[in-house]
Amino acid sequence: MQRLQTWYVPALICLLLGACQGDEEEATASPEPAPVAVTYLIKKGQHYATSNPFRKTAVLEIRFEVTFDSSAIYTTADPANQGDINKLYGVADCGQAHQQNSARFGWRWYNNQLELHAYTYVDGKRQSAYIGNMVIGQKTACTLTMGERSYTFFLHDKQVTLPRSCAGVAAGYQLYPYFGGDEPAPHDITILIREMK
Repeated sequence: MQRLQTWYVPALICLLLGACQGDEEEATASPEPAPVAVTYLIKKGQHYATSNPFRKTAVLEIRFEVTFDSSAIYTTADPANQGDINKLYGVADCGQAHQQNSARFGWRWYNNQLELHAYTYVDGKRQSAYIGNMVIGQKTACTLTMGERSYTFFLHDKQVTLPRSCAGVAAGYQLYPYFGGDEPAPHDITILIREMK
């Protein structure tokens, strides 16, 4: 009886505290799941995309992968609006509304090409710059970094830097796909975005 109790007590403690498992739990722990891609739909006659919940941000960098399908090919009703830059993804900044301070990637179908642009508001003044072209149906990695008084946009081996009004993390909220410009989407447009850690 004494021999049984001597074995029973340490075994019970071991089981209760989980001390018997050693390093097996760490070795078998599953990796963190990959971020899920979100499909954003801008419906015909609308500006805003679906799947855009309000989300606060405090980031120094945004990395994502975007895929456009053939719905990115469009013709505006007014030819003068074909050059307008649609908004893709980014953040409001400096603790203010996005039309005061923000940075995001923009896109447009222009001269039979799918173009990517840097698009910012700094102290209420809008600025944009062409970065490069994307290929329909191909995943494209995009990175936006918040520097000291500057934003840097990366696409492949190209980068564009635009001024910024503040420094540190981008304190604000997430900005999602938006069509326009003046005109709403001429047909349903689908954009697939996967955030990258």
